[in-house]
Amino acid sequence: MPVKRMDNVGIVVEHLDAAIEFFTELGLELMGRAPIEGEWAGRVTGLGNQRVEIAMMRTPDGHSRLELSRFLAPPVVADHRNAPVNALGYLRVMFTVEDIDDTLTRLRNRGATIVGEVVNYQDTYRLCYIRGPEGILIGLAQELG
Repeated sequence: MPVKRMDNVGIVVEHLDAAIEFFTELGLELMGRAPIEGEWAGRVTGLGNQRVEIAMMRTPDGHSRLELSRFLAPPVVADHRNAPVNALGYLRVMFTVEDIDDTLTRLRNRGATIVGEVVNYQDTYRLCYIRGPEGILIGLAQELG
């Protein structure tokens, strides 16, 4: 049976409010926040009796979602936030934006830093990587023409 859709991408953060504010500035909409806890949740993740606060965010087109999670218990055990682009595992999440320069200006006010530079790819896209809240690697793409 084929996959029906990709439901969401999940990112674990330390500061949920700051992450929500950042992704809201990027243009995502907060769908809701909720605590997730109990034995049932631990059976899904393999973490036992966990307590997590999540925020689900949606892109303006309504097709993609980003789940931000802050683990209260058990404590976070690894930190991949500052891994380089060529690290194994989670790499980045990329968003198409209307105006990459305006987006960079707004996100810099929320602490974003550009990883390399904005480049023109075959006069089709302008692209860059930024480090967002807590060093999360985010790609930005502006369609040209």
